Amino acid sequence: MKLAVVCAGGPKEEITNLTQFPVESTVFIGADRGALHLLMAGIIPQEAVGDFDSVSKEEYAEIQSAVNVMDEFCAEKNETDTELAVERALSYQPEQIILTGVTGGRLDHMAAALQLLYRLQMDHPQISFKICNRQNELTILRPAVHQLLYNKSLPYVSFFAFEGAVTGLTLSGFKYETTDETLELGMTRFTSNELATSVSTISFREGICLMVRSSDA
Repeated sequence: MKLAVVCAGGPKEEITNLTQFPVESTVFIGADRGALHLLMAGIIPQEAVGDFDSVSKEEYAEIQSAVNVMDEFCAEKNETDTELAVERALSYQPEQIILTGVTGGRLDHMAAALQLLYRLQMDHPQISFKICNRQNELTILRPAVHQLLYNKSLPYVSFFAFEGAVTGLTLSGFKYETTDETLELGMTRFTSNELATSVSTISFREGICLMVRSSDA
């Protein structure tokens, strides 16, 4: 599976553990200061994209000297740096794209990233998209049967309606199982569930669901 990791310029402590991804089979794209985060982790990104308004002249020179492909945009643009970086990641035709460095700091950036995650997943259903930081993993689910593997690093699983009511929600292999439930917008009932088996199943008929896997630390 070809994996692409887009690292944006969020707080350093919000960046997922980049060493978990095999360098030889992963495409790394740095969005603005995210390129510096990658270099600090010992990873040279295939591309760096953005307006680079969040780095100093010295940091910009460091990125420029290390990265072969830089695509620089003016600060006044319609797309966010993260969105531009994702467009470059899509050109590599990956099966999965992970966004990191898009949480923490400014809440408008976080909200924009979540909306981008939704649009990307709807526009490219053949690709799996995730937002990851050190404590959380966010995924948009479309109506289908989904299997979830147990991950001791992310023991809690929460579900939220993201577009319309999620109908026919059935959770199997969870601590709290449900059958043919309806998850309405604004409902918090399906927060902080836990997997009870090595492989659990989520299914629903209608709506769009936001799934959040989390840990306490």
